[in-house]
Amino acid sequence: MKIATVATGGIGGFLAVKLGLRGHQVATIARGAHLEAISKNGLVLEAPNGKFTVHPWIATDNPEQVGEVDAIIFGVKGDDLERAARACLPMLGADTVVVPFLNGVEASDRLAKIIPEGNVANGMAQVSTTISAPGVITQTGEFNRFVFAERDNRPSERIDALRQALTDAGVSAPETDDVERDVWSKFVLFSAMSGVTAAGRCRIEDIMNIQELGALFQQVVSETAALGRASGVALDDDIEAKTWQIAQTLPSTMRASTAIDLEHGRPLEIEWISGAAARLSESVGVDAPINKALYALLLPHKHGR
Repeated sequence: MKIATVATGGIGGFLAVKLGLRGHQVATIARGAHLEAISKNGLVLEAPNGKFTVHPWIATDNPEQVGEVDAIIFGVKGDDLERAARACLPMLGADTVVVPFLNGVEASDRLAKIIPEGNVANGMAQVSTTISAPGVITQTGEFNRFVFAERDNRPSERIDALRQALTDAGVSAPETDDVERDVWSKFVLFSAMSGVTAAGRCRIEDIMNIQELGALFQQVVSETAALGRASGVALDDDIEAKTWQIAQTLPSTMRASTAIDLEHGRPLEIEWISGAAARLSESVGVDAPINKALYALLLPHKHGR
């Protein structure tokens, strides 16, 4: 397959290496020192089971050089969505599928306002990766899971083809019968992880060891689940309990990317996490006071230092 990664950060870079090792033509869209390193030395994945390097089919900051592709793996920060979506337009063919792997629950709808809706799918990613140096993606832990489907969950040859390509590359890409449920299920956990570990400047071990923090975390989970149900999402009846159980199994030092960005003075994508919960609460008529409070606490740091 011809596949483009927009952009080639933690998620896009991880999948670019995996797919490239299986012989797929992967175009990596990147910028600055990261692009320079990829062009010169290849794209490196440092994983728990070894170090892997691929030399992409194309490495560029200009999507017009790529042309039409079969699939676009779309993994950018929420604030960069509009700009990155417009950059995808030269790579679209009639059947190109654009699969968003962003935090939050609004990415697919936002994409469909810029990219023809027929090209847009929906998806969610669960993997711990980061750009650790220009041209280098580091994966923490072996777990990875990428769930995606057409926006209406209809059977799709192009989704099946991408899912098979990922599976053959050693990536977990299970089928789903309700992609919106899966996206929201992640959001129920991530809204709590993001808001609490960032506003509390803490890790999951603090949430488990400090009763008040644990209670706050579970309140966020309950609020976000209520928002999902009020929005018509078929969340599991016991998702609150399941989410707390999952949280208890996470590595003790884990914290959300929001907390890491805050520590380093980088802009925060809170508009699409706690901010999204605050907006949705108004639209569906279900209050979310804890999400709103976390959003307010993080607003002074929204644009970074």
